[in-house]
Amino acid sequence: MRPSRREFLKWVSASGIALSLSRLGSAEAAGLPPRASLPGQGNWNPASGGVGRIDGVAKVTGAKLYASDFRASDLPGWPAKTSHAILVRAPDATHVYTGMDLARLSGAAKPSVVVTAADLDRIGTRVPEFYTGDLFCPIGKTPIYMGQPVALLIFETFEAFDQARLALRDGTFVKFGEETGPVTIADYGAYRFTRVAGATPDAPDVYSPLLAGWVSPGRSQKSPLPVWSPAAKDTQAPYAKAAVYGEQIRSELAAKNPNLLVLDREFETQSVDPMFLEPESGLAWYNGKSGSLELVLGVQSPYEAAESIAHLLGKAKAPFKPARINAQFTYVGGGFGGRDHTTFVLYVALAAMFFPGHPVRLAHDRLQQFQGGIKRHAFKMRSRIGVDRSTGKIQAFAADHVLDGGGLANFSANVATCGATAAIGIYDIPKVDVTTVALHSRGVTAGSMRGYGTLQTMTALEVLVDEVAAALPLDPIEFRRRNALRPNGRTMTGNPYIVSVRTTDILDKLEKHPIWQQRAQRKLDAPNGTLVGTGVACVTKDYGTGGDCSLGRVELSPEGKVVIYCDHVEMGNGIGTALANRVAIHLGAVADEVSVARVDSYDALGLVTSGDSYTIDQKTQDAAEKNPRWVPAISSATSASIGAHVGTHSAAEAARVIFRFGLWPAALELWRIAPGDPRAKDSSKAQWKDGQLVMPGLDPLPFPALAAKAHARNLVTGAVAHSFSRWAWSRARFPLGGEQYRAEIDALAVRKGNGKFARINRVSVKFPPTDNNRIGTAYTSMCGTVVRVEIERATGALRIAKAYSVFECGQALVPEVVLGQAQGGFAMGVGYALFETLPLYEGGPGNGQWNLGQYLVARGSDLPLHDLEIEMLPPLTPDEPPKGMAEVVMVPVVPAILNAIFDATGRRFQSLPVTANLLKGVLA
Repeated sequence: MRPSRREFLKWVSASGIALSLSRLGSAEAAGLPPRASLPGQGNWNPASGGVGRIDGVAKVTGAKLYASDFRASDLPGWPAKTSHAILVRAPDATHVYTGMDLARLSGAAKPSVVVTAADLDRIGTRVPEFYTGDLFCPIGKTPIYMGQPVALLIFETFEAFDQARLALRDGTFVKFGEETGPVTIADYGAYRFTRVAGATPDAPDVYSPLLAGWVSPGRSQKSPLPVWSPAAKDTQAPYAKAAVYGEQIRSELAAKNPNLLVLDREFETQSVDPMFLEPESGLAWYNGKSGSLELVLGVQSPYEAAESIAHLLGKAKAPFKPARINAQFTYVGGGFGGRDHTTFVLYVALAAMFFPGHPVRLAHDRLQQFQGGIKRHAFKMRSRIGVDRSTGKIQAFAADHVLDGGGLANFSANVATCGATAAIGIYDIPKVDVTTVALHSRGVTAGSMRGYGTLQTMTALEVLVDEVAAALPLDPIEFRRRNALRPNGRTMTGNPYIVSVRTTDILDKLEKHPIWQQRAQRKLDAPNGTLVGTGVACVTKDYGTGGDCSLGRVELSPEGKVVIYCDHVEMGNGIGTALANRVAIHLGAVADEVSVARVDSYDALGLVTSGDSYTIDQKTQDAAEKNPRWVPAISSATSASIGAHVGTHSAAEAARVIFRFGLWPAALELWRIAPGDPRAKDSSKAQWKDGQLVMPGLDPLPFPALAAKAHARNLVTGAVAHSFSRWAWSRARFPLGGEQYRAEIDALAVRKGNGKFARINRVSVKFPPTDNNRIGTAYTSMCGTVVRVEIERATGALRIAKAYSVFECGQALVPEVVLGQAQGGFAMGVGYALFETLPLYEGGPGNGQWNLGQYLVARGSDLPLHDLEIEMLPPLTPDEPPKGMAEVVMVPVVPAILNAIFDATGRRFQSLPVTANLLKGVLA
């Protein structure tokens, strides 16, 4: 059984390491820069409607601090001087690595320490399972991917480091011998998703992943691609059954049926870089005297990063095994998935361990970030679609996806399954068969990135759907409307969504928008030499992973000050302000302090976990949950658009407890309402207005007065909560205030007055069933985009003249941030569609020579800055929970642009990006 954080301290102490994790800058008493924490209501800058940004001013003025901003002299108790490290990577993955020639580093430029694979073997490090592979390529082996680290060079002074990094920039000092060709490694994962619906929409499915489970083909073949045939050797019965149904679907699509329009198309997407503004950076110091390893990191997954470092060093020989690890986490200067489960943190820790007594900074510049940072997967897709010519209804769909996963597995298998289960987008298709495989290659590692596979597969789908509409012919929006999945319809895995499905609302908005209404006239009005086209796309994007956790702690002082702690990460997604707003719904006051990326503030819960929440069986879960402290997982990364939905959930539930068992009874006493009065049970009728609690017929009560009374009467003034979501929230009952309190949490601790937090053992719990792991997705947001492009015939130059995106996200906690995410998503979509691309292998970023000189991103001049309209649909009900939307707002932008290009040129492009040179060639 995996331990709670407190027990983890004891457990790892038994093997020689104690682990603590904290939020850098959260404790002002430590003398840390106040800019390292969110300032709360002291910097509240409300816009219309009372919504503001806690961190907005600091961010736009450059006052907000990130991992790259810190040096040893900024940290209390650290030595003043900072040393620096260079992570050397192999620019070749087809020849044997023979070592480094560091002769060009003479005198002061020589490294103080050189760390190689042999050193890691010598001290006994262990690679965490997620990162399986050599952390450094050993001499005599061929690197398994371009950009694989071969050594860590550590320099005591900045001057030495600065001279060395310039001298080594061309990478030619890394030497290679015999040509071997690329290293062959098994694929990272292969799956088949097949569904055959019943005779009517309400009838049970004949077959689906939800009914039968997820299946993979046998692996007896030597080819890098799986053999998908149900008759292949070593095929197991579960896979064979899916494959038989799948082959029947493909046979129907291949048959010559004059009543069925069948299109068979291929589509390719490229590798790109997340291009977050702050390259990866970290600072570490191993104090040999105390045995403490101190770290300052900026990641999307703090809990995972700390555990990985502890695993790395947990069996190391003395003196390379720290007695304790203290990891402090900062704000993140952009992530987009690229800082989720990154090996970078392991090298930061190693730098300190091999140079004890010296704080060491490891920081990528942009060339190094291109060479070593996580990339978006390149996809190759073949899709076949069959549509009834008379009704315009899609009858069947089949697709085959091949992903380039690069050098390490990372999340490649997950991206493959996410892309596959999203392959039919917003549509209701009764027969579906999709295969997907993620391959190892010598390319830079691909992993988590905004869109997570759905961007690739839905771009291919929406371009194909547009072509179908033109071939029938049907209006593109009308065709989408006829085939849209109804709110209670089943996805391709066989389950319905459990949240609102507003496809029709979005399609109606797109259809009525002037850009769409005026499309024919604008083509006629185009000046000579200019082609005008309008394109549309509508998509859905899941949010969450099916195994998401949230930790939240809320405290209320006698003076009415509110403090919030949360384990999720601020990476430009506005999580701090979202937390403040969601808690304020229950407490009526904006927090005075919001501390994010905190994984150290919930000891009172005493949580324990065991197994893997994604693979655990129901019998094991049922047995484990009898322990009132057990949860399927303790903390998760800030990814998969879960910030608003998951990241704020536990803090909101903690605030709800404080109101129900602290502020509400305080209010009853101030109003002199006896416990037996019927009004005592009307807490749901109370509302916050201008910082006061109001009830009809009663005097308003100021928030500070309620806080003071709650403390004076020793009522609940603080709460800590944990929640878990596997496509549904955990639910539990807790004996509290003389009643059985029910909430969408699974662990709770409360503080009364100024006392200490005490755990309230749950008396019952309902975790989401383990069969939910078969779902693939149950939470979704939807977005549609229409764009008008103007293309200069002579040059191929494309201008986005006007654009409109409409989406829904449930309750928007911070509308300003939501709109900003939509604008940023539009810009990223433009870059992906028209500019950004990385060669996968030789000549690509793995050679260490790529920078923004050759990697083009969308700039302001490429965007319709004054002609981009964003519309956010209001929630369906006042209490609709927030949805994750940061990814969905990017996805339809790409196919809408491609469909507009077709409308203008008559040419459908089947690969990305569509550059000006490609357009010029088509139009010449």
